[in-house]
Amino acid sequence: MSMENVPQRRAPSHPHTVDHLNAPVEYEIDAPRRMVIVRFGKMLKFADIVRYTDGLRADPSFQPSFAEIADLSEVEELDLQADEFLRLADEIDPFLPGARRAFVARTSVQTHAARMHKILRTQRSIEIFDSVEKAKRWIRS
Repeated sequence: MSMENVPQRRAPSHPHTVDHLNAPVEYEIDAPRRMVIVRFGKMLKFADIVRYTDGLRADPSFQPSFAEIADLSEVEELDLQADEFLRLADEIDPFLPGARRAFVARTSVQTHAARMHKILRTQRSIEIFDSVEKAKRWIRS
């Protein structure tokens, strides 16, 4: 039997959880689709984002060119200072400037945080949506 007739299996995605005081950060690296989906819990702090990005960098299946969907829709309390927004955009963000990035936001606080990152990263490849499904459609388009 030749290899071209053997059905190809997709490598499984890799779910991860970073738990910090009942405010989990859950992310999944879907290497075959070249995408990362991250969901932030009720409280979001600078240290949570740093742990998430450190986890991405350490994972051999992650590539900085992957797309990302950052779901902020469950965040109720956002504890980020102006200098931390700058550090996230300038130093900590593991994605390449041209990588497609979609933020899911439903409240004004969530939307403000997403806009801050979009402004500071100065790319046109970052958009904000009100649902994960809309974000996925944009990433795939």
